[in-house]
Amino acid sequence: MTTLHTENTGAPETITHAHMTAKNKKNESSIFSLITTGVIMLTIVLLLRAYIAKPFIVSGISMYPTFNSWEYLIIDQYTYNFLREPQRGEVIVFKYPGNTDRYFIKRIIGLPGDTVSINNYDVSINGNTPLTESYISEQKRKRNTMEITLADDEYFVLGDNRKESSDSRYWGPLKRKYIVGRPIIRLFPFNKIDLLPGVAIYNNT
Repeated sequence: MTTLHTENTGAPETITHAHMTAKNKKNESSIFSLITTGVIMLTIVLLLRAYIAKPFIVSGISMYPTFNSWEYLIIDQYTYNFLREPQRGEVIVFKYPGNTDRYFIKRIIGLPGDTVSINNYDVSINGNTPLTESYISEQKRKRNTMEITLADDEYFVLGDNRKESSDSRYWGPLKRKYIVGRPIIRLFPFNKIDLLPGVAIYNNT
């Protein structure tokens, strides 16, 4: 009886131990799957932010009235990284050459090789008639006089609020390597949600 009792008692213990081992392995497998999924998702997010799109919040009034503080933008990086070069009239986000930890938002006025002339309120490209800049409110214009010819990797950028903008008039042309992308969606404020906000098309360049 003792022997039978011992065998009967030992059998369930053996079965229970095997069951618990299988359960532990299953838990370990689930944890490993969760970690793997998390690493994959994080990698995807980082790649998306590095090469495809990333969010930005506008701070300041240098692009007013086109953009104002606290507006929430999604920046398209894919287009400039893989499809084409920036174009005149597009609004871009870039790393400020004087401090690459800061990001600026401005409008492209001059392209590589262009000669940009500013005479009082008027901006001209390559000696053509002045640009029609309907996005600038009259009270935000500022008198300037300058002329500059851009190198093959340089852009001339200006803020729409000419009185309050730190731009190529003051710190010079923007190198291509600093350009991050262009606003593709404005998500906030809700009454201003739109696609490709701020793009301008000029007929006289």
